[in-house]
Amino acid sequence: MHIRSLTTPFLCLALLAPGLSLAGDRMEHNEILRLRAAGEIMPMEEVLRQAAGIVPGQFIEAELEREDGRYVYELKILDADGVRHKLYLNAGDASLIKRERDR
Repeated sequence: MHIRSLTTPFLCLALLAPGLSLAGDRMEHNEILRLRAAGEIMPMEEVLRQAAGIVPGQFIEAELEREDGRYVYELKILDADGVRHKLYLNAGDASLIKRERDR
């Protein structure tokens, strides 16, 4: 997936950022900005770039949650074969925690 193809999903996500969830609760936009400014979470653009290296395809959805004391991005991606993947990335460094694939 090229960086250009990430631009539209990133812009859409930026508009939806206030709707990201945190442990089942709606996460406020100001909280996301605070976490970014404090360096606790990575910018979504970098997270999407990392995800594209793991599963090339079309970005569908993202959620930000706090699990086991850390922030985790749950990303849904549709690959070229139409298979949906869920990636769980550490929001602090974008490292892969878990990968699931619909069958």
